[in-house]
Parts: sequence; structure tokens; C-alpha cells
Amino acid sequence: MELTTLLTSIAVMAVIIGIGALIGMRLPLGGDSRQLLIMIIVNVAMPCIILDGIFQLPIDRSLLTQIFAIFAIAILFTCMGIFLGWLGARMLRLPASQARQLAILSGCGNTGFIGIPLCAALFGAKGALLAAVFDAGLDFTIWTLGVMLLQEKRSFSLSGLRSMVNIPMFAILGGLTIAVIGYHPPEIVRQLTGTLAKLASPLAMIYIGMLIPALLKNKKRVPLPVLGLPLALKLCVYPLLAAALLCLFPLDGDLAHIIIIQTAMPTIAMASILFARYAADEEMGAMTTVFSTLTAIATIPVVVLMGNLMLQQLP
Repeated sequence: MELTTLLTSIAVMAVIIGIGALIGMRLPLGGDSRQLLIMIIVNVAMPCIILDGIFQLPIDRSLLTQIFAIFAIAILFTCMGIFLGWLGARMLRLPASQARQLAILSGCGNTGFIGIPLCAALFGAKGALLAAVFDAGLDFTIWTLGVMLLQEKRSFSLSGLRSMVNIPMFAILGGLTIAVIGYHPPEIVRQLTGTLAKLASPLAMIYIGMLIPALLKNKKRVPLPVLGLPLALKLCVYPLLAAALLCLFPLDGDLAHIIIIQTAMPTIAMASILFARYAADEEMGAMTTVFSTLTAIATIPVVVLMGNLMLQQLP
């Protein structure tokens, strides 16, 4: 992976986020328009970017092995990031409930809205597919371990898992099934998914940008240690630790790079929604998401470069 390609992709995303922020200043994002954008991104663009990747790739034993591997690694590394956040919060002597919330913010990244389009731009169809599988593993962790941490009783419920039953997940399972049985979709289907897949990155970046003005205007101040802890852990410590651990396993080069990029993503965009649902600090989640996204524009290239240098030291 060339650094120039990474920097160019990050720069383009930053500009589109800026355009979204300008639009958000002139036209605040309301409830209906927000839901419309989310529906288009999650239910149309994201499934198409996944299917477009599957349709372009021969699904052989090697790729299936990588798919299962990255799903397991996503769960393992997300749990590791959550533990780092909890440990850091407890070292700052923060209350237990706040420590659990900071753990979620430190370990769960925006691997869908930002990670999938970025990996698609850097690694093509294979990057989009493997990034989507990583995102599926992160979602599994959020709706199991993450929800248990946010609940006072910390009990497991199948209702949380229902949130994982969504169209992108169907796209992964359905697309892989079609590829494994050897079915080749008509050309019109391939062109349609390819065209709609190009909507994912610009729409996701515009949506994130449009959220920024309202969040900065309406949310209260969050103490610097509380805000700085998840930013430092999520954007620097966690991805570099993940890169160090990857040096211990003989993984394919592209697979390792995709994992590093996904672990370097900013805090999940749905943090405030998740916290509001489980009576946590919605404002802290929103502010962490905003500043994490803005800071990640600078940290992602640096962290990915350092991770790549660590991987190059392997024999």
C-alpha cells in the first residue's frame, strides 16, 4: 500500500466532510433528513459496495479463510480496545459507569461509514469485502459485550442481536452464498451494484460533516481527561498495539493492512444513539465522535504508516 494513495484518499474524505459541514451550517440536519441519509447509506450504498466487491472476486478457499480470520480478529481486537478503555478510565479513578462508557468509545470505531469506503479505495474489491466483514465482527461485539457494559444489570438479551439483522449483513451472507455456489449475476446487476457502490463514500462523508455543526453548537463541554482518554486510546494506542500483535501472526499483507486501517478508525458514529438508548451520557458520546473524527484525519496516515513499518520488520 502506497502512502501517497492513503494520503490522497484521506484528503478527499476530509474535503467532503468539510463540504458536509458547510451544508450543515446552512441547512441543519433534521430528524427526517438524517433518517433519509442513513437509509440510503446503510440500506443501499453499503450493501452495493459489499456485493460489488464479491461479484468482482473469485471466492476460493484462501479468501474464505481470510474472511473467517478477519471476522474473528475483529471480535478479538474490539474486545481488546474496550478493555484498554476500561483500564485507562479506572486508572483515572473515574466512576464505574463512566469507565464502561469510555471503554466503548475507546474500542469501537467507525469501520462502516469510513472504514469500508477507505479500504475500497486503497485495496479495491477485496478491501471492501474484508473491511465489511471486519465491520460485521465489530457490530457483533457492540451488540453483545457493548450492550452488556452499558446496561446496569449487564444481562445478555437477544433483542440486542436483532440490531445485527440488517441489509449489509444480508449482503455479506447472500453475496458469499451466491459466489460459493458459482452463480454469476447478469451484467445489469453487476453494473447497478457498481454504480450504487460509488455513493457510499461521498454520502457517508457528507453525512458525518453535516452532523458536526449541530453537535458543536448544542452539546455541553466534556472535561479534557474524559475526552482525551478515548481519543488517545482509539486513535493511537489501540491501532499500534493491534499492529504489534499482527507481527506475531503470518497474515497476508493486504489482510494485515486492512486490519490496521480498521482499528485506526475514529469512534463509532452511532455512539450518541447507542448511549441514549441505554441511558448513558449521550452528550459525551456525541462530542467524542465529533473530535475523534476530526482528529483521525491527521492520525490515520501516521498510525497506518507506523503500523506498516512494524509489519515490514517481519522476516
